[in-house]
Amino acid sequence: MASSLAAKMGFHSLLRKQARHFNVRISTMESDLEFSCEMKWKGKDLFELVCRTLGLRETWFFGLQYNIKDAVAWLKMEKKVLEQEVPKEEPITLYFLARFYPEDVEEELVQDITQHLFFLQVKKKILEEEIHCPPEASVLLASYAVHAEYGDYDPNVHKPGFLAEQELLPKRVINLYQMTAEMWEERITACYAEHRGRMRNEAEMEYLKIAQDLDMYGINYFSIRNKKGTDLLLGVDALGLHIYELDNKLTPKCSFPWNEIRNISYNDKEFTIKPLGKKTNVFKFNSSRLRVNKLILQLCIGNHDLFMRRRRVDPLEVQQMKAQAKEERARKQLERQRLQREKQLREEAERARDELERRLHQLQDEAHMANEALLRSEQTADLLAEKAQIAEEEAKLLAQKAAEAETEMQRIKMTAIRGREERQLMEQKMLEIEMLALKMVEESERRSKEAEQLKQDLQEARDSERRAKHKLLEITSRTVYTFSLTVFSRENLSFDFKDTDMKRLSMEIEKEKVEYMEKSKHLQEQLNELKTEIESLKLKERETPMDIIHNQNTEQGTSKQSNFKKVGTSKAARVGESDAKTQTSKFSSHDQSNNGPSSSM
Repeated sequence: MASSLAAKMGFHSLLRKQARHFNVRISTMESDLEFSCEMKWKGKDLFELVCRTLGLRETWFFGLQYNIKDAVAWLKMEKKVLEQEVPKEEPITLYFLARFYPEDVEEELVQDITQHLFFLQVKKKILEEEIHCPPEASVLLASYAVHAEYGDYDPNVHKPGFLAEQELLPKRVINLYQMTAEMWEERITACYAEHRGRMRNEAEMEYLKIAQDLDMYGINYFSIRNKKGTDLLLGVDALGLHIYELDNKLTPKCSFPWNEIRNISYNDKEFTIKPLGKKTNVFKFNSSRLRVNKLILQLCIGNHDLFMRRRRVDPLEVQQMKAQAKEERARKQLERQRLQREKQLREEAERARDELERRLHQLQDEAHMANEALLRSEQTADLLAEKAQIAEEEAKLLAQKAAEAETEMQRIKMTAIRGREERQLMEQKMLEIEMLALKMVEESERRSKEAEQLKQDLQEARDSERRAKHKLLEITSRTVYTFSLTVFSRENLSFDFKDTDMKRLSMEIEKEKVEYMEKSKHLQEQLNELKTEIESLKLKERETPMDIIHNQNTEQGTSKQSNFKKVGTSKAARVGESDAKTQTSKFSSHDQSNNGPSSSM
């Protein structure tokens, strides 16, 4: 009884403990994180926990997004998580995304993790065609994405087909040209091979520097309607507000830079934009829903705050981060130089080793050939010795036959007196025998000379055998010396690395700044070259309205930057107005549904 009671008490206490917590899943562009949160936590408590987990300090760019009905919303920092319209099922799914975009990625993005998250998010938007990207820029961006993933191009590793499973280009670009997957991969790989020597973060930064010049980069679009009832699009980004026609998200009809806006306010569904100039007309428009109005106002406030922040002296935290980032870049530069030097020395050592191995194989082949020559010499010497012995025996036999012939001749001379006829006959026979004897003597002398010649050949063969043995001994000693030299080289191969003088590094950094314009020119030339290469394969009938508008803007020299030049004066004048006037700008809302005006923001 007591044990069952204790078990029930333990179960209830567990329920009470679980009721004080709720689970949240945070989905970043790279991974998913899960946290157990307290019921009393506000949005900022969860957001700060996520940032600490990721090691992210540039928190002002990011937020936690969630889906609600057919729209999106951002988690409010000062309000409890569970009191907001977040999904009620556990774990609660939130998306950690970039909410605001920088004006200049290279200048503002300090941390590598910040840069990496922006890279992944922008890449996803380009591939999903939320950001319109021309074909030639798509190929170049794909090459930097490949470099960020695979590092330096190596033809022995990155063989044809290694990008077959990768999604690197928008489907719109692929369908626009009569090109196979192999042809696209060939062009991407050709650009990829040119990026050799860059680190991953450098490749990602180059990607973002190209992407930030795209017309739709960093812009949030909302459907609005002007006072005449015309449907339009409102674009909010780091530079200001833009008004677009429904079928043209690339070229705004008009723009309002942040430093030329006095006040933005909304009353229920009506928004009002008041420019600084007194003679400039107030622009009013209506939005569809109250929730969308609040989202627009939040984006305006955040982007305006960052706009003002960029034009003031960096806070101490940002200065420290930039100093640390600068030191880290310098350290990485030195480390990369050291690694490159190590790699170069290692390659030289490998080449030397390969050369020694090649020489060793060559000496081994020479030794093998010398052994074969020695064996052939020994066989030839044995054969010559055998022939000399046979010739000597034949000479002895011929000499014996010559002696017998001489004896027979003497016997014949003794019997020649038996008669004239017999004498004549004998003389004739004797003459024949003499002739035969002379021939035998000549043959004997020839055989003797041949035997002498064979003896000389035998002596020369033995001399050749001695020389072959001596050469084999010399080659063997050289091989041993080569092996000892290889071992000695490997044992005594050492690298003396010293840090490069910081002054020289500073000079190199200055040199890089001087070369920036040349690199920009090279980038434009590269894009033009890519465009020229694939232009002949384009299917004109498959061009989307966005493609046609982009081509017209390119021909007219219209870009995202040139739109602002048409609106006001130079950047320096706008910055001066910002310091004097924009500080008085207000973003306010008057929501009639809440039965009263809200405070200025």
